[in-house]
Amino acid sequence: MNRTYWKSWLSCALIRAVKTVAQTAVATIGTGAVLSGVDWVAVASASLLAGVLSLLTSVAGLPECKEE
Repeated sequence: MNRTYWKSWLSCALIRAVKTVAQTAVATIGTGAVLSGVDWVAVASASLLAGVLSLLTSVAGLPECKEE
């Protein structure tokens, strides 16, 4: 595992985390809009937590990031 691998892994992990944050934000905003009103602090909190969990899950492996 060389430096190129880690750069590739980090890129894959960050892309996955950004997608997860966006999906969580959309779901939380949609749910809030249907129920009563959007709680922006809750949206930010849930989205940030989802991003952190995505990065931690990426440590177990990223199928889209092939080891050379």
